[in-house]
Amino acid sequence: MKEREKFSSRLGFILISAGCAIGIGNVWRFPYITGQYGGAAFVLIYLIFLLILGLPIMVMEFSVGRASRHSAARSFHILEPKGTKWHLYSYGAMLGNYLLMMFYTTVGGWMLAYFVKTAKGTFTGLNPSAVEGVFNDMLANPVEMTIWMVITTILGFGICSMGFQKGVERITKAMMVCLLGIMILLCIKSLTLPNASEGVKFYLLPDFERLKENGLAQGIYAAMGQAFFTLSLGIGALAIFGSYIGKDRSLTGEAIQIGILDTFVALTAGLIIFPACFSFGVDQTQGVGLVFVTLPNVFNQMAGGRFWGALFFIFMSFAALSTIIAVFENILNFAMELWGWSRKKAVLINGAAILILSMPCILGFNVWSGFQPFGPGSTIQDLEDFIISNNLLPIGSLIYLLFCTTRYGWGWKNFVAEADAGNGLKFPKWARPYLTFVLPLIVLVIFVMGYYDKFFS
Repeated sequence: MKEREKFSSRLGFILISAGCAIGIGNVWRFPYITGQYGGAAFVLIYLIFLLILGLPIMVMEFSVGRASRHSAARSFHILEPKGTKWHLYSYGAMLGNYLLMMFYTTVGGWMLAYFVKTAKGTFTGLNPSAVEGVFNDMLANPVEMTIWMVITTILGFGICSMGFQKGVERITKAMMVCLLGIMILLCIKSLTLPNASEGVKFYLLPDFERLKENGLAQGIYAAMGQAFFTLSLGIGALAIFGSYIGKDRSLTGEAIQIGILDTFVALTAGLIIFPACFSFGVDQTQGVGLVFVTLPNVFNQMAGGRFWGALFFIFMSFAALSTIIAVFENILNFAMELWGWSRKKAVLINGAAILILSMPCILGFNVWSGFQPFGPGSTIQDLEDFIISNNLLPIGSLIYLLFCTTRYGWGWKNFVAEADAGNGLKFPKWARPYLTFVLPLIVLVIFVMGYYDKFFS
């Protein structure tokens, strides 16, 4: 078998792993819930959970990837004790990657579409309801959405087809550097707007009263969920990059750097959005509306808004594409490892498969809008998101946890030896009881609360 490619640099590993973790959820979800649950009070709780919940599982995914030198399709087969069935979860991990791309390619397409619309001046002179109309018209038009989804998918697989070092690493590295540069530019612009300081206060001054008003328990659960979901843990999306790195650096230190970069992007997104919203007296709405309705209205009122708006949506496109490229690379590895396909064959067949699999999400907003799986207003995208976010991510994370901590799986000694190989921060040995008995319970709570929130709250 051909020798596995490796990252050409440590920076490549950190930027690409962070690129996989940094997605559009960082930008439209993190700022909103931070504001809702008391600003810096929430950020503090979030950072604690990132440290005690997200980072250990990230180190485990990297360790399993590096020790096996394979993606989630084969890593459990290689590392599991003889006669055990851990490898059965490889199908869950593979399903998770495909499911994620079934709606992520559509949202990535929205970002590219909005970059072009903003650059062309589509929103110039429109009132708020007309801006909302542009978004609703796009959702109602399956042909327009399909075109942008196809462009996004071809872009992603096109980059992957160039190989790991020459395509995925080289281009994602450049995109991530541009993404960080654009974010800093947008942040400076937003902070220098009139009345921006009010937005900064709302966002970053700890307000425990606001946290209490919205429910302390809910705030803690929201922080726990954000720390967990922001890193896309449990489906091997990060494990693949472990399989591409050498043993010269320990994995705990690398995971912390990736976590810091992910948090920096999430925090900076809030420093772009809140000062701008406060400056122009625009309400900060949750989720999709914040990006596609509220912010175009803000850019409309801003001097040079067309330029700043286009810059914002190219940044959002990079955030989406960095995740798409990372997951596509994982999907290609499944085919190459399981069936021995060449990269070219894997790209062609999986490219066609993703184009077809992405269609239900697009049609769910228009032709199939009558199918509302969670009641009025819900879509096929909500169903796909629920299956992965509320099921496969927590279940997969639990499997990685148990696989790395119990003697029935790969085991604690093997995991720590792999995590600690190389220079850098070592994995804390004292954390074993917590990781074996407490963290699995926290992940179970996240799993159960996901169902409770969806069906009983």
